[in-house]
Amino acid sequence: MKKIILIISAILLLSCSKKETENINVISAEAKKIESINVERQKLNDSIAIRNQQNIFKDLSGKHQLKFASDETSSFSGTAIFEKIGRDLYTLSGNAKSGNNSLEIQGTVKKVSEKHLNFEGIISQKINGTVYKRTKKTTFFDEGKGKFWRLQNKINGSGFVDYIDIYF
Repeated sequence: MKKIILIISAILLLSCSKKETENINVISAEAKKIESINVERQKLNDSIAIRNQQNIFKDLSGKHQLKFASDETSSFSGTAIFEKIGRDLYTLSGNAKSGNNSLEIQGTVKKVSEKHLNFEGIISQKINGTVYKRTKKTTFFDEGKGKFWRLQNKINGSGFVDYIDIYF
């Protein structure tokens, strides 16, 4: 009986032993070629993405002077801050204050040429206690009268001309 158990145990040990198999990752020549093409495509796509983030025009990021002037009040100035969010695309926030009069600007600016800034957002003014808000898309334009872009929508809610300038 002991011999039978020994023989069965030996057979089980031999039959259950793991055979070593070679686990070699064999990559075919075609797969290597495809992988090298994909690496080159990724390099090209990355370079295109970097180029598409570069400005076409001069970078506006940083602080700029914001100035307000009107026929009925004296002029006052403050600060406008441009933060880059894309190719020639910026968020713009700024304010200017003098006594009870104030100007606040919030929105996005797209620089479309050296002379044009397209603005979309809110321009809020408080002049002599009256609040005016401008929410339509508008343009700031370098009219060649100085180193600033001037808001082209110059007529306020009361029909008076306002000059809102961002200096560069």
